[in-house]
Amino acid sequence: MRLLHTSDWHLGRSLHRVNMLAAQAEFIGRLVATVRERAVDAVVVSGDVYDRAVPPLAAVELFDDALHRLADLGVPTVMISGNHDSARRLGVGAGLIGRAGIHLRTEPSAAGTPVVLADAHGEVAFYGLPYLEPALVKDEFGVEKAGHEAVLAAAMDRVRADLATRATGTRSVVLAHAFVTGGEPSDSERDITVGGVAAVPAGVFDGVDYVALGHLHGCQTLTDRVRYSGSPLPYSFSEAGHRKSMWLVDLDADGSVGAERVDCPVPRPLARIRGTLEDLLADPEHARHEESWVEATLTDPVRPADPMARLTERFPHTLSLVFDPDRTEDDPDVSYARRLAGRSDQQIAEDFVAHVRGAGPDDHEQGVLRDAFDAVRADETVREVAR
Repeated sequence: MRLLHTSDWHLGRSLHRVNMLAAQAEFIGRLVATVRERAVDAVVVSGDVYDRAVPPLAAVELFDDALHRLADLGVPTVMISGNHDSARRLGVGAGLIGRAGIHLRTEPSAAGTPVVLADAHGEVAFYGLPYLEPALVKDEFGVEKAGHEAVLAAAMDRVRADLATRATGTRSVVLAHAFVTGGEPSDSERDITVGGVAAVPAGVFDGVDYVALGHLHGCQTLTDRVRYSGSPLPYSFSEAGHRKSMWLVDLDADGSVGAERVDCPVPRPLARIRGTLEDLLADPEHARHEESWVEATLTDPVRPADPMARLTERFPHTLSLVFDPDRTEDDPDVSYARRLAGRSDQQIAEDFVAHVRGAGPDDHEQGVLRDAFDAVRADETVREVAR
């Protein structure tokens, strides 16, 4: 069975001030063409279809168009909700839409109920695990302490239990939206940290033939059977080095996996350039970036006059301007930034307690701080879902 694995469409999202809807429509066209031209048997979309819980009308219309075009091809599609989606809104009409071969999986309680498709070699069970917010689903899965690994492991227990009831030789595919250990994040994914740990080990997915992951925006292979497709378009300059693509996956009769990357159309490349304003305007090395979307970091010791206007004369698609003056090692701003670099909210709070009191928090106080941060994140998630 040949699968096309994609995720993180983020319909309705912009890149800085650039509306990406036309580029998203072009991607949908490439996806449909790939399904038709490469004899794809099923499409899997691993979450973050939309960029926010209440998407703009134009994004909903594009999604509707994508569903109709996929249904017209007669190729089944399995789709889950991600942490940016409103699971309830995305899942409206799922039963009716399923009759057209578009299978929306947005309910955590259905984790162990697969979409079953068949080819010449037998059945393939597709299990959709939508984004599982630990604080909201821990009771559904009967876990004592909310955490990403605990709820995902419980969901996978249901998958393996159902798979054990099926005929010998039944192949299996899991769609999941999560941060799996070994994956490389970018700046454009929303933080899903709860309980101090966002990442879950890839071993959670043991026992299935292929795991189609969503959430991280870079295309990545964690193992031959566990892959991220990444987002089809760039949504931050941290993705400047990404090759945007989908996975074309061949699932053989014995469950072995072969995979090929299919490139997605990107309107123009991204470039990050750094230096003084005069150097950026004069250096011939930057000529290759003149038609790129540009993030320019200026290192001038004093902020120059009209930097954006001057930059756009050479780089008309400059979207982001950052000031990072070159400083000496004894500059207080350098030492402060260095102390904070790479530290979590929890660690910064603990350092503050130590600075004010003269001693860091004990184990109980660390737990109080952790619970406070988790409560804030959970509350933000509940408000987003309720919108």
